[in-house]
Amino acid sequence: MSAATATAGKWNTREDFKKAKELDEARKAGTALPEVDEDGKDINPHIPQYILKTPWYFGSDKPTLKHQKVQSTTDNDTGLLNREWYARGQKAGPAATKYRKNACTNCGAMTHNAKACVERPRKFGAKYTGKDIKEDEAVQELSLDYDGKRDRWNGYDPDQYKRVIATHELAEQERRKKKAEEMLQKALSGKSDQKSEQNGEVSEIKEKEKTLGLDVESDDENDDADYVEKEGFNNAPVQKIDTKTRTTIRNLRIREDTAKYLRNLDLDSAYYDPKTRSMRENPNAVSAPNEVTYYGDNFIRSQGDAQKFKEIERFAWNAYEQGQDIHLQGLPSQAELLYQEFKQKREALREKTKSAILGKYGGEEHLNVPPPELLLAQTENYLEYSKDGRLIKGPGVGNGEKAVVKSKYEEDVYINNHTKIWGSYWENGEWGYACCRQTIKSSYCIGAKGIEIKENMLRAANQAEEANKEEENENANKETLAEQNTKNKKKLEKEKKSKLEKEEKEKEERLKAALQKEEEIAKRGVEKNERKRGYNSLGRAEDYTVSEEQMEAFALKRAREEDPMRNFVDGEGWDSGLLVIVFLKQKKKKKKK
Repeated sequence: MSAATATAGKWNTREDFKKAKELDEARKAGTALPEVDEDGKDINPHIPQYILKTPWYFGSDKPTLKHQKVQSTTDNDTGLLNREWYARGQKAGPAATKYRKNACTNCGAMTHNAKACVERPRKFGAKYTGKDIKEDEAVQELSLDYDGKRDRWNGYDPDQYKRVIATHELAEQERRKKKAEEMLQKALSGKSDQKSEQNGEVSEIKEKEKTLGLDVESDDENDDADYVEKEGFNNAPVQKIDTKTRTTIRNLRIREDTAKYLRNLDLDSAYYDPKTRSMRENPNAVSAPNEVTYYGDNFIRSQGDAQKFKEIERFAWNAYEQGQDIHLQGLPSQAELLYQEFKQKREALREKTKSAILGKYGGEEHLNVPPPELLLAQTENYLEYSKDGRLIKGPGVGNGEKAVVKSKYEEDVYINNHTKIWGSYWENGEWGYACCRQTIKSSYCIGAKGIEIKENMLRAANQAEEANKEEENENANKETLAEQNTKNKKKLEKEKKSKLEKEEKEKEERLKAALQKEEEIAKRGVEKNERKRGYNSLGRAEDYTVSEEQMEAFALKRAREEDPMRNFVDGEGWDSGLLVIVFLKQKKKKKKK
């Protein structure tokens, strides 16, 4: 049931609710008229309830959609912006001159009693003195519905928050003023030298922390910390945020990257958690290692700084078990410094042990060997890189060319007198050499002559192809003429056949007409004796001629006295007319054969 159909301030029974629901369904089905707003316009029955329902403060008892439009600020509008509320601090008229019955015994107002009075308690109230009687407060009675009584922002004045902002601004101004005065006093009293020495010590500590990769607070944060210490707010929780560093969510990914759940669409592959966007296992564990581009989150966690953090955490656990007061989460800077100190001592101990062994047994000359990368692949090319990893000096840099990064495979290998590598030429879906345009990998290069031979072969092939096309066109034309002749012959035969069938059909119809005429003559019992027929009984001269169909009909209908089966009629009732039709059909079949 839509809220617009419910009556304001009325409790609807179950039957009313059921009727309203049926009416809504009928309106949606189109069997009932739609709801009409206060302006006489139809309301779409498919509009959801949360859009159709009017707020409690709108002040409209009829169904309407005006609350979905922008509310104007005119005086005639009775919407959200001009709704009434309790009058704050207003008095109802002038004060009374004498005490009234049932008024407040303290101030003399009629709108409250002594228990709810907010005036200063008097030694002798207005009831006994009759002096300084206060005005009555303006009391309003607003008829609020269920939502209006429970709206937490009902009657809130946004201008009240300006007082809070003004208070904070005054406090901030006083703090800056006080800090400026203190700095001026320190500069005049000569305490700036001591402060500089302390700042020097602090800067050394900060540089040491920077080398260790620890967080360093900004000057603004130090000033805030000094202010907190001077004001006595040491126990207050202060959040320190460095605005210079960028913080990003770890689960966000670049839109161009392939989603983890698209790495392998097999349902039995690695599990993908959609809530944390994590896939811990390798989705392509069966594939070859050189074909896999993503090994899972567990592989990433075992690389880079994650491994370093695990080492520090393991060191903290071992140190705590041995009695050292260390906690990685509570004091991460202390744990980092102790770990660095531990590594230095370990390296020193390792060098001392190594020198003692070499001093006792010798063999130091066997340790002075080049690094493995130089033993495996040596080069005489001079390369110089910048701090950010760019190539500054080396082959291909001075002449403006970009240095090509080589892979682990053999590159620029020229075989069989070729000056270009295999794959530098592409033609008709085949790779080849650009120096001679040959598409056979094991072929011998003959240079520009090979290109000329290739072009001549292509030219000859194109000419032969054009000649073949012309010959095919001629053959196609000949075939077209032959097909047209064949079609014409078939057409003539078809026309001839249809003409014969038409003549046979007309002949059959004429035969049927002649048979019918013979039957009529037999029924009328006309005398066939020539001596008794009338003068000019045959009519015109054309009637004297007898057609072929009339002769055949006469032969069929002629009575044969010598035939013993002339008067035979079988049990199925065959008569002479039906026998004639059967005879004609058999005759037609014989002609077709």
